[in-house]
Amino acid sequence: MKTIADLLGIEYPILAFSHCRDVVIAVSKAGGMGVLGAVTYTPEGLDAELRFIEEQLDGKPYGVDVLIPASIQGLDNVKASDLEGIDVRSLLPSEQVKFLDGLLERYGVPELADGGDVEKRPGLGGLVPPTTLTAVAFEHPIRLIASALGPPPEKLVREAHSRDVLVTALVGAKEHAVRQKAAGVDIIVAQGTEAGGHTGKIGTMVLVPEVVDAVAPTPVLAAGGIATGRQMAAAMALGAQGVWTGSVWLTTEEAETQPVVKEKLLAATSSDTVRSRSRTGKPARQLRSAWTDAWEGADSPGALPMPLQPLLVQEAVERIDRAAAAGNEGAKELANYFVGQVVGMLDTVRPTRQVVLDMVNEYVETIGELSASLGEG
Repeated sequence: MKTIADLLGIEYPILAFSHCRDVVIAVSKAGGMGVLGAVTYTPEGLDAELRFIEEQLDGKPYGVDVLIPASIQGLDNVKASDLEGIDVRSLLPSEQVKFLDGLLERYGVPELADGGDVEKRPGLGGLVPPTTLTAVAFEHPIRLIASALGPPPEKLVREAHSRDVLVTALVGAKEHAVRQKAAGVDIIVAQGTEAGGHTGKIGTMVLVPEVVDAVAPTPVLAAGGIATGRQMAAAMALGAQGVWTGSVWLTTEEAETQPVVKEKLLAATSSDTVRSRSRTGKPARQLRSAWTDAWEGADSPGALPMPLQPLLVQEAVERIDRAAAAGNEGAKELANYFVGQVVGMLDTVRPTRQVVLDMVNEYVETIGELSASLGEG
């Protein structure tokens, strides 16, 4: 039976999700597989990023992660394709628009003098049309495509398999994993609630063996709370064939994490994250800040469903990031990013390659120590 490493053509069963192309490149070069998060790119931007990655990797495998929401909630009789190139804020509820504008004013976050990177913002909060992004991805020699929200469309699975591309899907519950297997997914990522970004309520220690047993012999990767070789060894002991990692790369030398946010991450404890709908409309674990506190506050109208919340806040997040980088104290309080509970272990900046090698070496040492302890028993 082929291992995950064999299936993907990599040396170590470590997959690294990142929005930063340099992290993707470094992980793949080090023997794992980098997976580029495509949600923040326009089709033209994604094409350029993938071309750059390929030039640097010289044939080493890499993957792409897309978000494919099953439906557009909250806008009656409006199709995703109808939202391209229009003022989407005019379609959003005035209560949430007013609350967001007041929040930015209260914290003294200035407007974008140059209008911001409007051309770089995909039409629907980075989520629409996902089929366009997958089409771009399939024009490149990717080895893996990951679907982060719900079972991938049948057409995507057929297209991927016709190109010898493996389909991966992230799940937060056993029943979701069963549906993913039925949809033809090749590799399932069991992502515990500890993870950064979209996550369910079940911890990694419980979720991984549940999913492994439910979808066997489909291979499973473990995600959530994994940043070291010891944690990788624990995941493998639970039945996973490899690990899917994300938070650990945010504090690497290559990461494009906003400097203010990186400082917050390095200082944070494992208790400084929260599952909040405030950035995407779905529960997503992120660094707690004045932003998340405000959206969970008594006077908050509540977040809109995905994908409307990303539509609402994408310009605001850009304003906050720019102002924080310029030293605006209010923006610094608001600034945050998606990160898992393992953030409490991220207290130093290391090269990405070193993170991979440290993880592998500690994994080997841990397995050896466990074997020795059993032998002594």
